[in-house]
Amino acid sequence: MRDRSSAAPEAGAATSDSFKTTARRAPYARRMTSTPSSSTPSAGAPSPGVPSSPTPSTPRFAAIGIVVADMAAALAFYRRLGLDVPAEADRAPHAEAQLPGGLRLMWDTHATARAVDPDWTPPQGGTPTGLAFECAGPAGVDAVYAELTAAGYTGEKPPWDAFWGQRYAVVQDPDGHGVDLFAALP
Repeated sequence: MRDRSSAAPEAGAATSDSFKTTARRAPYARRMTSTPSSSTPSAGAPSPGVPSSPTPSTPRFAAIGIVVADMAAALAFYRRLGLDVPAEADRAPHAEAQLPGGLRLMWDTHATARAVDPDWTPPQGGTPTGLAFECAGPAGVDAVYAELTAAGYTGEKPPWDAFWGQRYAVVQDPDGHGVDLFAALP
């Protein structure tokens, strides 16, 4: 694992508009609090019982963030799961993907995490974050698991019929984050 904390961005590389970089706080803050565009009426729609915008007493859940050792490798994995992340994000210290319902999945490099907290170190052992992707039926779980493991990703738990009524499997992303694949059993 290469230490990227002192690496300068390549010429023409995408820059982060993360809340973690002082020069770009305003664009990030606007995205975090903006309402969805009229062209995507379902994006960002609040769930029943969840406020559509934050209030002083009720914050709005808006994003899931994970820290990765290699941005390009992490994004390649999540693109295989259907997330739309631009190619230029592979060289950025921060990237994010808009998820259905308005939630965002965000990735930060180790260097970015250390910029926020100089004493930060990657977690050791265990699964630091778990994400779950619904597949198109039980056969879809098997197919996605097979495709990812054939591509070299580590299969943590092969597909099985879980007692709670779902076909389930777990694959690790390049940083060891467990990624669950699931579908309802007929």
